[in-house]
Amino acid sequence: MKLPEVEDHMHKAVEATQRSFNTIRTGRANASLLDKVMVEYYGAPTPLKSLASINTPDATTITIQPFDRTSLNLIEKAISLSDIGLTPNNDGSIIRLNIPPLTSDRRKELVKYAAKYAEEGKVSIRNIRRDAVDSIRKQEKNGELSEDQAKDNQDQIQKLTDKYIAKVDELLAEKEKDITTV
Repeated sequence: MKLPEVEDHMHKAVEATQRSFNTIRTGRANASLLDKVMVEYYGAPTPLKSLASINTPDATTITIQPFDRTSLNLIEKAISLSDIGLTPNNDGSIIRLNIPPLTSDRRKELVKYAAKYAEEGKVSIRNIRRDAVDSIRKQEKNGELSEDQAKDNQDQIQKLTDKYIAKVDELLAEKEKDITTV
């Protein structure tokens, strides 16, 4: 693995962690809450955002306007079965999700979810580091790299790892602040 390739993989791991954070409620309406909702549409699991337009008319409401009105009940069912914890209100042409204010217990629970997602991101980054270091050791063993070059590359990979783990920690601190702010 080359250094730019390692950095790219680590950057993607941070982006994936950010996407996971976006699916956590913070007490404000956010269309990305529905990113993981899959609707069983004509026998195939389909992302909700490809079946409907999702809007946030105010801070406590999400509206879902299906492109195909026949999918309205399927979308409602998928939201009910998902783990977002919101009850859909179907008025025959549009689905409304009211975002209730979060209780302090629910906030603590959501902070734990965020910490879990952050830890998954860090583990992913560490796995990338492990693979890169293994690759360097193999190159050194095969005589493609000198011992000094291998050590330098490993040091650079460790610096990248520290940098990206710090980014995940920053994202976590931001998300915790969002969740705990009333």
